[in-house]
Amino acid sequence: MESVRIAVIGGSGLYNMPAISGLEELQLDTPFGEPSGVIRIGSLAGKRIAFLPRHGEGHARSPSTLPYRANIFALKQLGVRFIIAVNAVGSLHEDYAPGHIATIDQIVDYTIQARPRSFFEDGLVAHVSVADPTSAYLREVIADAVVAVGGILHQSATILVEDGPRFATRAESHLFRAWGCHLIGMTSAPEAFLAREAEIAYASLAHVTDFDSWHSHEADVTSELVIETLLKNIDMVRRALAVALGRIDEDHCDPAHTALDAALATPRAAMDADVIDRLRPIVARALDLD
Repeated sequence: MESVRIAVIGGSGLYNMPAISGLEELQLDTPFGEPSGVIRIGSLAGKRIAFLPRHGEGHARSPSTLPYRANIFALKQLGVRFIIAVNAVGSLHEDYAPGHIATIDQIVDYTIQARPRSFFEDGLVAHVSVADPTSAYLREVIADAVVAVGGILHQSATILVEDGPRFATRAESHLFRAWGCHLIGMTSAPEAFLAREAEIAYASLAHVTDFDSWHSHEADVTSELVIETLLKNIDMVRRALAVALGRIDEDHCDPAHTALDAALATPRAAMDADVIDRLRPIVARALDLD
């Protein structure tokens, strides 16, 4: 199969954009199980784009049990080099209002349930740097696209990632605000970290749906409220996404594309051959495999 260099992880409303043509469906399997759902590949702005439904068909998968490793591995198998993740998020700051769009540059991982966080376990250990967990290049592409379609943009944001599926208590919401977080969500971790391990440039187009539970003058966040605002946001998100995808240079070399060069801790001679074979799509470049 011809490789696909760009992918979008998000909801089903994204691959239904009128500008996408020639959609085909692909069901992949990985050493980490099946991804969240069928991957759809279509053409947009002269590029082939892979669309992966993060929560599966009909939003049937919980954020705390998503197959994050299978999702990223499947995209790596396709040859993906760039991922734009679309995230519906809550706001922890007055300036980040519902309907606004932000590009996330920092992540606080507050997930305390056992979400598998790495491809690298026994037999081949790697400690990847995520000091800056998202791609500056992709953030700039997204930001320019949002401005181009008339959206209200925040080019810098720190997101607090909680387990879910419940929303935060009021006390937690105030705590996260005190930590300096601007947004709150449930899926950016470990998604962004796994993308870095897979040497894929990753950035988020985060659209604000609510003020979480800290705001005394706004309604407490509910699933109904999030869905209602998401439907209002979707047109802007689609238009910004279409522009951003068209502007990505598929040949751009991002620091994420060589992230494993300084990350592999196990000496080559001590690496488990079975683990190398299992992770081949991810480690092939770094280990100079045929």
